Amino acid sequence: MVWLTVFFAAALALQWVLQLWLAARQIRHVRAHRHEVPAPFVSRVSLAAHQRAADYTMDTVRLGMVENTVSAVVLLGWTLLGGLNALNQWLLGLMGPGFLQQLVLLLVFGTVAALLGVPWTLYKTFVIEQRYGFNKMTWRLWLGDFLRSSAVGAMLAVPLLAAVLALMQAAGSLWWLWVWALWMGFNVLMMWLYPTVIAPLFNQFKPLENAALRARIETLMARSGFTAQGLFVMDGSRRSAHANAYFTGLGNAKRVVFFDTLLGKLSDAEVEAVLAHELGHFKHRHITKRLITFCVLSLAGLALLGWLLQQSWFFTGLGVEPMLVEGTTQVAAANSALALILFSMLVSVVGALVQPVWAQLSRKHEFEADAYAAQQADAKALAAALLKLYEDNASTLTPDPLYARFHYSHPPATERLARLGAMTPG
Repeated sequence: MVWLTVFFAAALALQWVLQLWLAARQIRHVRAHRHEVPAPFVSRVSLAAHQRAADYTMDTVRLGMVENTVSAVVLLGWTLLGGLNALNQWLLGLMGPGFLQQLVLLLVFGTVAALLGVPWTLYKTFVIEQRYGFNKMTWRLWLGDFLRSSAVGAMLAVPLLAAVLALMQAAGSLWWLWVWALWMGFNVLMMWLYPTVIAPLFNQFKPLENAALRARIETLMARSGFTAQGLFVMDGSRRSAHANAYFTGLGNAKRVVFFDTLLGKLSDAEVEAVLAHELGHFKHRHITKRLITFCVLSLAGLALLGWLLQQSWFFTGLGVEPMLVEGTTQVAAANSALALILFSMLVSVVGALVQPVWAQLSRKHEFEADAYAAQQADAKALAAALLKLYEDNASTLTPDPLYARFHYSHPPATERLARLGAMTPG
C-alpha cells in the first residue's frame, strides 16, 4: 500500500533530518562555550579539562552524524530499495520455503546488521577513545571480546528465534500472546543468568576488600531495605578509563558492582553517595516501573504484529513481496521471519521520534534518585563524586538544551548539581 511507503519514507527522512539538526546544534553550542568554564564550576574544573570534554563531545557527535546517515541509507536499502526482498528470494531459491529458510533469513540478516556496526565500534574505541586516553583495549582483547560475545549471542539467539518462529506457525491466531510470554520469560532468565554466568566470561569480579567501605555500604543497604548476593569490584580498567557502578541480577542473584576505576577516583563517602543514588532507583521502584512499561509495550507491539502479519500491504509497502497461499490473496505463514524483520525496522524509525518522552522520564527518575541519595548519604559527597565523574568521563558541562532534552537520559551537570546544592544544609 502506497501510504505505508510514504509514511515510512517520510518518518525515516524526518528522523534523519532531526538527528542531524540536533547534532549540529550540540556542536555549535559546545564550541561556543569551549573557551570559558561555566561560572558554577570555575573553582572546581580547569579550563583544560573543560576544553577536553568539549572536544570529546564534538568528536563523538560528529561520528554519530555519519553513523546516523549511513544507517538511514542502509535501512532504506533493506526496505524500499529491495535489499531484504532480494535476500529472501535468494534464500528461497537456495533452500526452498519452510521453517529452516526463515530461521536462516533471521540469522543472516542479524549477522549482516551486526557486522555493519563493527566499523563504528572500532572507530569509537581505537580512534576517539584512544585520542582522549580512555581506551585500554588492545586489538587482541577486542577480538577476543567480539568472538566471545558472538558465540554467546548465537547460543542464545538461535534457540530463541527458532522457538518464536515455531510459535508463530503453530500456536494459532493468538501466537503473539505465546511469543510475548516466551519473550518475558527469556528476559527474566537473562536478568538472573547475566551476573553469574555471562558477565564473568568478559570480566573478573572480586569481592570488595576495603573493609571500612564494605561496612559503610552494608549499613546503607540495610537502611534502604536492599539485599544483595555480594559487593564486587570489576576490572573495568582492562578496557576503559571510564568509571561506573551498577546493580545487576534478579532475586537472590542481585549484585552490587563497582568498576575498579571508580574506586580509584572517589573517596569512601563519595562511593557511598553514588551507591545511595542507585538505591534511590530501587526505593522508588524505577526498575520495576520500567519493566512493567516494557512488558505492556511488548505485548501491544506483538499484538499489532499479529494483525500486520495478515496484511499483504504491510510487506509490499516496505519493499517486500510476501508469499501468498496458493490461489488466494492470503498471506502465507512462511512470511513470519520477514514480518519480524520489517516490524523491527519500522519500530526503530517510529521509536526514534518518541525518544524525548523516554529521555524525559529517565531524567525525572535521576532527580528522584539524587533526592533519595541526599537523604541517605551526603549530598555534598554526591555532588563532588558526580563532578569528578563528569570530568573524568569528559562529559561536557555545556550541552545544547534542546539536544539534551532529546537525547540525555541523565540531567545535564548544571541542572543536577544545582538541585543537589539546594539540598545541602547550610
